[in-house]
Amino acid sequence: MNEPLVDCEDYPRADVDLHQVRTARHNIVCLQNDHKAVMKQVEEALHQLHAHDKEKQARDLAEARKEAMSHGLGQSQDLSPAQAFAMVNSISPGSPASIAGLQVDDEIVEFGSVNTQNFQSLQNIGSVVQHSEGKPLNVTVIRRGEKYQLRLVPTRWAGKGLLGCNIIPLQR
Repeated sequence: MNEPLVDCEDYPRADVDLHQVRTARHNIVCLQNDHKAVMKQVEEALHQLHAHDKEKQARDLAEARKEAMSHGLGQSQDLSPAQAFAMVNSISPGSPASIAGLQVDDEIVEFGSVNTQNFQSLQNIGSVVQHSEGKPLNVTVIRRGEKYQLRLVPTRWAGKGLLGCNIIPLQR
């Protein structure tokens, strides 16, 4: 591609077919230009694809939040009682649980992202509490047959743990 087609005296070289080499070089340059153009189109298409993916993720997230909110509202307006998966056994005075309004014998229906459908063990609640330190959690409880929505913020306090209450699982 880069070797001269003339000898040291500027005459065409006798050992190569000049026309064929120039045609081959021209074709290669054209192919390189075509390759650059195609790669630019691929890059633009990838940018558009990722932009559409981000928009789709944002729309899906907004839709999921909207659905979760409407689902949450639908649950609180249900006439049928929700099934509890755990119960508050004890609460320390002045603890985050006490400040949030939790009371002994409250039956827990929903604790952050943990609910009756996905509850497996108290480790589920512990994990949510650990990952939500300083952030408010929605806690739904049944107290004397009535449903209550509480906002609990797991925080460090003078006592043990981030909640200051003892929760026990209910038998299903």
